[in-house]
Amino acid sequence: MKYKKLLSLVLTVAVSAVMLAGCTKTSGSASNTATAPAPALQGTSTNNEGGDTITIGGIAPLTGGNSMYGISASNGSKLAIDEINKAGGVLGKQINFVLLDDKGDPTEAVNAYNRLINNDKAVAIIGAVTSKPSSGVAMIAAKDRIPIITPTATAQDITTYGDNIFRACYIDPFQGKIMADFSTKDLKAKTAAVMYNTADDYSVGVAESFKSTFEAAGGTITSYEGYTAADKDFKSQLTNINQKTPDILFLSDYYNTVALIAAQAKDIGVKSTLVGADGWDGVLESVADPKVVEGAYFGNHYSRYDTEPTVANFVKTYEDTYKETPQSFAALGYDAAKILVAAIEKAGSTDKEAVIKALKESNTTGVTGNITYGQSGDPIKNIAIIQIKDGKYELYGKMNP
Repeated sequence: MKYKKLLSLVLTVAVSAVMLAGCTKTSGSASNTATAPAPALQGTSTNNEGGDTITIGGIAPLTGGNSMYGISASNGSKLAIDEINKAGGVLGKQINFVLLDDKGDPTEAVNAYNRLINNDKAVAIIGAVTSKPSSGVAMIAAKDRIPIITPTATAQDITTYGDNIFRACYIDPFQGKIMADFSTKDLKAKTAAVMYNTADDYSVGVAESFKSTFEAAGGTITSYEGYTAADKDFKSQLTNINQKTPDILFLSDYYNTVALIAAQAKDIGVKSTLVGADGWDGVLESVADPKVVEGAYFGNHYSRYDTEPTVANFVKTYEDTYKETPQSFAALGYDAAKILVAAIEKAGSTDKEAVIKALKESNTTGVTGNITYGQSGDPIKNIAIIQIKDGKYELYGKMNP
């Protein structure tokens, strides 16, 4: 990127105003990587520099509070690229995957982007992982026309900066809509209560979409209860909700908070069916008693219990490589890498415009479903409905948008 200092300063300031969203729980560790020298930035590469290679950049939080997400997503991407390299690479060359740590910080993400493009000569970027850093990178990449695919950033604005920006995950409003459709059609719900974190963009966005879709389908929202990120006691909201006995209690938050709310709901006798979105992934690992979420449903990007060969092979290979079960961020990181490399292969070169055109025409069967793109960089694909049954996750079914 060839920006003047003043423009870099303006863009860095603009980054701090962009939204943050994210989803799901996971953890992981890098495998078979070499540390790339970088002041203030931590980087890894799947291949040594030099030789006949194509460099693809990666940006993810490898340290800090969001590292569980970044490590998982980047492990998925590295797994995909390792498989591609073992099969002969792309365009007759091996892929050099240079991964830099943004620490979950938008400014660090922009610095990482600058280094990847200017120093490492990356032809495309996988990342960032969370939404604020992804938005900041997308704003600059749109001007540079660098092909970008974020595996997991769900904030709606990210793909609006340019037609060279794509994502492997679906957006927050889509999740709320699908789960409202599922509640009215499959669960036959007529009434629903909603709880959400007023300080979290993801929680608010999913809740609002669920509410508007549920009401549009003829359902009634009996309670719409907010709370703050610092809250640990939800019994006041739950008592108000329980007095109206809704069919559904939609919990729009991440697994750790959902675990607290579900336990307290059980304590005060809430009988409503619990429903949620992809932030629930990991809730069984966070509850003391699985019975508090028994019979609940949530939407997710994929189910590791899916018997489709693409999914089963991915899960086995990931577990063999990283010695842990892959959750959705890993699957999305894997799919993002596969989509990008397939586009480079289809383009027949690393020319930016040719790769962008090929990305728009993507039709990839990945771990998280068959992925195509319509009029934007947001994917068109199924959503997996997960049911918690007998203390385990089960694939209830898939919903097509």
